Amino acid sequence: MSLSDTIAAIATAISPQQGSVGIVRLSGDRAVAIAQQVFRTRQVWESHHILYGYIRDPSTNVIIDESLLLLMKAPRSFTREDVVEFHCHGGIMAVQQVLNLCLEKGARLAEAGEFSLRAFLNGRIDLTQAESINDLVGAKSAQAAQSAIASLRGKLAQSLKYLRSKCLNVLTEIEARIDFEDDLPPLDVEWVKAEIHLVSQESQQILATADRGELLRTGLKVAIVGRPNVGKSSLLNAWSRSDRAIVTDLPGTTRDVVDSHLVVGGIPIQVLDTAGIRETEDVVEKIGVERSLQAAQSADLVLMVIDASVGWIEKDTEIYESVSDRPAILVMNKTDLVHLSPHPLLPPEKANLPIVKTAAAQQQGIEDLEAAILKCIQQDSIAAANLEVAINQRQKACLLRVVRSLENVQIAIADQLPLDFWTIDLRAAISAIGEITGEEVTESVLDQIFSRFCIGK
Repeated sequence: MSLSDTIAAIATAISPQQGSVGIVRLSGDRAVAIAQQVFRTRQVWESHHILYGYIRDPSTNVIIDESLLLLMKAPRSFTREDVVEFHCHGGIMAVQQVLNLCLEKGARLAEAGEFSLRAFLNGRIDLTQAESINDLVGAKSAQAAQSAIASLRGKLAQSLKYLRSKCLNVLTEIEARIDFEDDLPPLDVEWVKAEIHLVSQESQQILATADRGELLRTGLKVAIVGRPNVGKSSLLNAWSRSDRAIVTDLPGTTRDVVDSHLVVGGIPIQVLDTAGIRETEDVVEKIGVERSLQAAQSADLVLMVIDASVGWIEKDTEIYESVSDRPAILVMNKTDLVHLSPHPLLPPEKANLPIVKTAAAQQQGIEDLEAAILKCIQQDSIAAANLEVAINQRQKACLLRVVRSLENVQIAIADQLPLDFWTIDLRAAISAIGEITGEEVTESVLDQIFSRFCIGK
C-alpha cells in the first residue's frame, strides 16, 4: 500500500434492482485528473460543490451514466486528500462500469478500510474514531449507533489522551530527578502516588464498559427450548410480531432452528426458536433435536418454556438438565389455560429461577419477558449501565495492560525501589494507551483493524 496512489472503490452496498443511488469514491493526488477525463459537465469545477453531468468512456465516447459529482479538495476531505465521489444510479452495472473507468485511467482498487486508514495516517481521525466508523456501519441498534457516534466525535479519545498526558507528566518528573537529581527539589512521592491512582481508577472505569460494548456490537443470543407443542414458535411469533415460525397443534412441527433479530432495551438480540426436544425415530426431527441442543449450548441465555396448562413434568426436568449450565429464564406459557392444569406448575427446586408467565397465542406477557431478560443481563454483569461510549475487545486488552502496569508502579513505590524501576512500567502504560488512540501503534495492528472494514470505507 502506498499513500501516493490514487485509490477507488464502490462506497455503497450494491444489489441487482435495489438501491436508487450508488457511489464510486476516489482519493489521492490524481483523483481530480481522473474524474475530469471521464466526467463531462458545463459547470465550473469548484471544491465542495455538486456538479451535474454525464460519465463517458473517453475511448469510445459512450455515455455510461448520468450522475452527480462531489468534489472535495485536500485537506478539506475525509482522507485529507483530494476526494471525488460519483453519485450514480444504483444497481450493479452503472457503478461497476464507472469504477472500471477510474481504474483504467490510473486509479488503484482500494483495500479494505483504506479510505479510513488514510484518514488516520493523515491525522484526520485517531484510531478510536476509525474503529467507531466500523462500529457505526455495523450497528444493530440505535444505542449501538449512538455509542459509535460518541466515539467518532472523540469522547473516548479525549479521556484516553487526558490519562496519557497525566502519565507523561509523572514520567517527566521522575526522569528529571534521575538525570538532574542534584539540581532539583526531591520528588513529591505522594503526588506521584495520587496521579497513578487517579489514572488507574479512571482506566478501570473505562474498562467496565467493555462488556457493554461487546453486547451492543454483537448482541445477545437467546435460545427458546422446551418440549414439543409448549408454544415455543408461538412465543417467537408474538415476540417478533411476525410469522417467522410455523405454528400447529402437531408436535414436531419445527424441524430446524429458526432465528429472528430483535432489539430489547437497546440491545440486539438473536432469538433462536429450536425444535421440540424429545425422543423420536424420525431422522429429520432427530437432526432438529440435536441442533436444538447445540443452539442452547451456544446461547448466552436460555428461555426454558413449559406448558402451564400441563405443568412441570419429568420430560421438562430432562430438558432443563441438558441446559442447566446456561443462564436461564423459565417461561410458563399458555397461562390462559392454567385452570386446566392437573400437575404442579413447578417443582420446588426450580422456584428460585426467574419466571415469566406468558400466553403467546394471546400476545400476553411479552413485555414481562423482555424486562426479565434485561434484569438477567444486569444481574449477570453481561452489560454495564447505560454508557455514552463503550470500548471494544482490542481496546480492553490494551487497558488491562495499562492497569497492570500502573499496579506494578505502585508496588515499586511501596517497595521503595529505585526510580528507574518506576519508569519501566510507567512507559508500558503510556505505550498501551497510545496503542488505543494510535499514537503508538504497529503496522500489523493497523492491518488487523482495517482489514475488518468494507472496501469503500
